[in-house]
Amino acid sequence: MSPLLRRAKKKPEDRVVTLVGKPGCHLCDDARAVVRGVCEETGASWVEEDITRDEELYREYWEQIPVVLVDGEQHTFWKVDPVRLRTALRS
Repeated sequence: MSPLLRRAKKKPEDRVVTLVGKPGCHLCDDARAVVRGVCEETGASWVEEDITRDEELYREYWEQIPVVLVDGEQHTFWKVDPVRLRTALRS
């Protein structure tokens, strides 16, 4: 395969996980615990966005929260599988 077509593999510590949720959401609380644990383990950074404070996020994700993005691309929603997230951060 041409080097131009090959995707460069990122290190977990170079990845950013975004958790999109809202206050008072028990699924968001569960997702936060998984995201925090996996990011602490792998060295990835993570941020949390509140859909009640961002109209664009609300329009895009209100039926799916919690939503997890990895480097800005949707990874999962509702339930976060720690094994799958860990694998995504290492690929």
